[in-house]
Amino acid sequence: MNLSEIYLQNARENFADYKLLGERSMEQMADDDLFWKPNAVSNSVAVIVNHLWGNMLSRWTDFLHSDGEKPWRKRDEEFEEQITSRKELVEKWNAGWACLLQTLDSLEPEDLEKKITIRGQELFAIEAINRQLTHYASHVGQIMMIGKMRLGENWSALSIQKGKSQEFNREMKGINRESI
Repeated sequence: MNLSEIYLQNARENFADYKLLGERSMEQMADDDLFWKPNAVSNSVAVIVNHLWGNMLSRWTDFLHSDGEKPWRKRDEEFEEQITSRKELVEKWNAGWACLLQTLDSLEPEDLEKKITIRGQELFAIEAINRQLTHYASHVGQIMMIGKMRLGENWSALSIQKGKSQEFNREMKGINRESI
């Protein structure tokens, strides 16, 4: 496997990990939590999902051949309360991620060096992928933070739980407590 193949595989795995973190966060939340926002200048989970959906469809549709900011995208409207139910939220979430992952799966290693455009700015495809990876990670982090704020002590950690780092490290190294 060459470096470009490894990169594409790793990028796909990272996107899939962020998708799963978002889903596991939203699954813990009550329906009302998905529409709550901490203050007037913040976004709810529903608004974040709507924005991600719009961004993903725009960026990943015809990825190599047309500008990533499609003329049909209405970005400002993505930040309005448009989603009205968990069902609609899940449908948009899945549609956005499907577009992204299908496009990523269709890329060949040599595509990483191709030039694409986003808002008229020319980028290598690999740069655009990295840009989206960091963008989506930040929004999934926001979803997780809202979940933690809403659920408090009832939040189930999605990674290593507080105070469990050493235990986790032993498990990762294949060492159990009895051998220590």
